[in-house]
Amino acid sequence: MIDHSWPMPIRAFLLRLLAACAAAPAAACDIALVLAVDVSGSVDREEYRIQMQGLAEGLRDGAVSEALVVGEAALLLMHWTGSTRQQVVVPWTRIADFEDVERFAATVEQAPRQWRNFSTAIGEALAFAGATFAEVADCEKRVIDISGDGSSNEGLAPQAVHPSLAGGGVVVNALVIEGAEPELTEYFWENVILGPGAFVITANSYAEYPARMRRKLLREVARQISARGGTAGPGPM
Repeated sequence: MIDHSWPMPIRAFLLRLLAACAAAPAAACDIALVLAVDVSGSVDREEYRIQMQGLAEGLRDGAVSEALVVGEAALLLMHWTGSTRQQVVVPWTRIADFEDVERFAATVEQAPRQWRNFSTAIGEALAFAGATFAEVADCEKRVIDISGDGSSNEGLAPQAVHPSLAGGGVVVNALVIEGAEPELTEYFWENVILGPGAFVITANSYAEYPARMRRKLLREVARQISARGGTAGPGPM
């Protein structure tokens, strides 16, 4: 259900998502994946670069790229930080071949940072990400892939958004970068992820981010190709 105390733009976005999901035709793509990157004040210039390059490298991984192509995936990149500061950086992109994967990865790698020095509003980020699925209602699976190095400290609580996301069939997975706060992985397990098979992968530092992102993407997309006759396996867990 949608809480009427939420800001009007978020309520409108979520209503669009629910309406689109209810009217969705038979799936033409296996998975729609929102890549939601934390650019809050706790992320410095080098850490931002590591995130974007690590994400691009993960998308270029052979097993990941094959899964995206065979599954006719749709990808979107967004940046998020405090309340009212969420932005689509690369809009929904349909993946039909390996050139599409490379173009998307290259755009991710070069994407300028949208904000710095703001708070961490995870609930607002999830609501914003959830609303974008109205544009890809033909995709069978809808996943928000959120990464972050801190707990929510502004705006809607993540769990407040869960009912609306669940109503739209959205799964939320997370990549947590430990170091800034104690027990952050546990926080994401208890408050952020959502849906059947949802999971958290932990990077103990930003140096571990690229390898952990590859692992996370493999877990999210490689299984999607089994029904389409692809060859990629699930990769190491």
